Amino acid sequence: MSSNYGNKVKISIFGQSHSDAIGVVIDGLPAGEEIDIEKAQRFLDRRAPGKNAYSTPRKERDQVRVVSGLFQGRTCGAPICAMIENTNTKSKDYDQLKDLPRPGHADFTAEMKYHGFQDHRGGGHFSGRLTAPLCFAGAVCLQILERRGITIGAHILSIHEGKDENFNPVDITKDQLIQITQKAFPTIDDGMAEKMQDIIQKAREQGNSVGGVIESVALGLPVGIGEPMFDGLESKLSSILFAIPAVKGVEFGEGFGVAGLLGSENNDSFYYIEETGEIKTKTNHHGGSLGGISTGMPLVIRTAFKPTPSISKEQSTISLKEGKDAFLKVVGRHDPCIVPRAVPCVEAAMAIALLDLYEENK
Repeated sequence: MSSNYGNKVKISIFGQSHSDAIGVVIDGLPAGEEIDIEKAQRFLDRRAPGKNAYSTPRKERDQVRVVSGLFQGRTCGAPICAMIENTNTKSKDYDQLKDLPRPGHADFTAEMKYHGFQDHRGGGHFSGRLTAPLCFAGAVCLQILERRGITIGAHILSIHEGKDENFNPVDITKDQLIQITQKAFPTIDDGMAEKMQDIIQKAREQGNSVGGVIESVALGLPVGIGEPMFDGLESKLSSILFAIPAVKGVEFGEGFGVAGLLGSENNDSFYYIEETGEIKTKTNHHGGSLGGISTGMPLVIRTAFKPTPSISKEQSTISLKEGKDAFLKVVGRHDPCIVPRAVPCVEAAMAIALLDLYEENK
């Protein structure tokens, strides 16, 4: 299994959902960067399980332990290695999944690819549990990006039929992003946050799950970050966002909406800001990227998450041992909706990709 990402700033994520520990190695960070571990821990706490009624009851402290790469609070040039212990596992809940793969989950494909040698407990290396070390790596990269004037934030745009307001793709400010990320349930409209939580609770009571969309923004990107084609903003960001379990769609700017526009509607007119000489666009259908290169406008991304596959409703599946159709009712502790806990995961993934591209651009 390959779980590596990056060209200049590289990460490697290790561990399984029910292994002794999970973690990440971060290589290529510039030396001398001050890293506030307590601040990184607070970021990591945003995705931690077991804190509210709309997440899994599995309680993990997700306390990170940095074992190398920092000296006197700063990066020292060596790779950072960070570990998080798994302390609240119930592996017996997953015994039946060795034979009865969950519909919508990687149980089946993992069995076929690794011939039964994969760790099936809790989804193994395919589990959303692995987003914890991703978030720590992202938290480190966010601190470095902040010193370069780059801010990243996100909100829950939709959960099932409940929809929040969109970010203003032209006028979103740093203060607005910070304010939203400080919310326990990050939406622009607080009333919609309550409705979304009701939707999640209803799905839980019915033994079901729901998905949704996260809208994220990066502000302060200088013009010229990214490369054409394979290392462009869209290419690099999509590849790491799709690594988050349950992500099934990523769009930039107007996204799929551009297919219904005329060229005159989709094109964003350029203009000068006389006071500063900066070049901006009047609209932002392009979402901050043209030709895979940043334009200086807000980088706007929407990431779609499928409903959690692990539901307690009875589902049709197969018995791999008996070679015939079967039925499955999943037991154990699972999120009825992963979207709220995925918000920092999206921010983290963006931070890792953008710092990698930023350091390459230097």
